[in-house]
Amino acid sequence: MKSRNSLIRLKRFQVDEKRRQVTQIEMMIAEFERMATELDDQIQAEQKRVGITDVTHFAYPTFAKAAMQRRDNLLVSAGDLRVQLDAARAALSEAVEDMKKVELIEERDQLRDRAAGDALDQDHMDEVASRLSFRTG
Repeated sequence: MKSRNSLIRLKRFQVDEKRRQVTQIEMMIAEFERMATELDDQIQAEQKRVGITDVTHFAYPTFAKAAMQRRDNLLVSAGDLRVQLDAARAALSEAVEDMKKVELIEERDQLRDRAAGDALDQDHMDEVASRLSFRTG
């Protein structure tokens, strides 16, 4: 029993850790997308300020080009993180299933032990009842 309780605690810890990983990756994706949006706004503001939107124009602002590159890098990184997120979600799902299996086995064993204890109590009560009826009879 003690080893199974340890196993259940381990499985719960693993599930919690996988949930933390999923949450962390989701937060990173959201942050990268937020930063990319901010860069988009800065790019548009710079284009509006100078009046040039053609990236190939010789006077296109260097700041806007650099911001575009940073934005694109962030979006690529967010895409890479989505792949990691899918893998982390799959690992979380697997860990949850493993934990459920162990918990169900523990629950089944507890029910079996409880039924055996109840049967033992009933046998004891039957024995006491038969002794009492033997004495009164």
